Amino acid sequence: MANIIEMPKLSDTMTVGALVKWLKKEGDPVRTGDVLAEVETDKATMELESFFDGELLAIFVSEGSQVAIGEPLCAIGKPGEKVSPPPAKAPPAAAQAAPPAPPAAAPRPAPSPERAPAAVPRVSAAPPSRGVAERVKISPLARKLASERGVDPARVAGSGPGGRIVRADIAAAAASGSATANQPPGAGVAPAASRGPLQDDKLVPVSITRGTIARRLLESKTQIPHYYLDIEIDAGPLLEMREQLNAALEKDGVKLSVNDFILKASAEALRRVPAVNCSWEGNAIRFHSAAHLSFAVAIDDGLITPVIRDAHMKTIFAISSEAKALAKKAKDRELALEEFTGGTFCVTNLGMMGIDRFCAIINPPNAAILAVGASVRKPVVKDNGIAIGQRMMLTLSGDHRVVDGAVGAAYLSALKDLLEKPALLLI
Repeated sequence: MANIIEMPKLSDTMTVGALVKWLKKEGDPVRTGDVLAEVETDKATMELESFFDGELLAIFVSEGSQVAIGEPLCAIGKPGEKVSPPPAKAPPAAAQAAPPAPPAAAPRPAPSPERAPAAVPRVSAAPPSRGVAERVKISPLARKLASERGVDPARVAGSGPGGRIVRADIAAAAASGSATANQPPGAGVAPAASRGPLQDDKLVPVSITRGTIARRLLESKTQIPHYYLDIEIDAGPLLEMREQLNAALEKDGVKLSVNDFILKASAEALRRVPAVNCSWEGNAIRFHSAAHLSFAVAIDDGLITPVIRDAHMKTIFAISSEAKALAKKAKDRELALEEFTGGTFCVTNLGMMGIDRFCAIINPPNAAILAVGASVRKPVVKDNGIAIGQRMMLTLSGDHRVVDGAVGAAYLSALKDLLEKPALLLI
């Protein structure tokens, strides 16, 4: 009897998955552990493995389809075995609410002769390079192959669903040499018109990732009674210690970021004020014994929060190394389920983007989230005089059902003490 492979639940918030690409085709032999397809969840793009030996008898869904958890994807059995697709189950609300396909764009009127731009020569050697802000949709396997072969994905036209770049696209670009990474930006690309629309008018269906982010943020903001507390810290001692450590340890390849100090201090402050390390569970409050620290990482179509487990037990150097590794995996959409679930407190930092201060939305089931602003040089009062100082604004968003204002204030006070005495973070 044929074995049916169903859409698995690959993340805690997943309700549907997108079948990005089949890596096996009907009639191919399959062994346990072989990768059958790439599946995009609301958190990452993951590989779908086979748990059976045999032949791929039938594929029930096409590439680009959104499939509810538990729906059949394919069948594996003995060669020549007959199989028919099982009856489909009713799709969940998330699948039923998928946005309609965008309508065909109306033709644009031709410009009047006196305003017509000069003719632009056609270039067929390579696809135009994408702008910095434009999303490069690429599968993890294709990204890895591009890195190995020196191909710039921004110069490759994708043939997968929705223009996604797949392995075959990278292989073809590498063979033709039309998209090498050392090709200067804009090479072979016609200059853009100096006057024109900001972008094409279009209706783009919401991705699974963006849809899940929207739903969870709406639930958080409407169901959780947020409050916000600000505190300004003297960032001078932290910046000085970071510079000294990086200079002394440069030969060992160590480079600590400001965010590494923030993460370490956030975990230590939870040790001092553990009442913040809690979750609301309806008729009970769960107190967490370990600080599983999540931090926000921007990805192509949203953000994801990898988790540093037991951060309260780790040195700043261990946290730094783990944070860098997790951030890279997050951007490559290669995080395993256990690497982005189970966080008890979250840190989000926009300081590196020049944002002085902001308020973040709580990431449930956490009871609080810390928003970190930029370090800013400004005049401050010091020893009864005016001096130039380095100041940083921290904002705590708290769930008032769990964390009272006085508790949140105590946490920020502990965090301020640790960051203004950064030597405490090395103990």
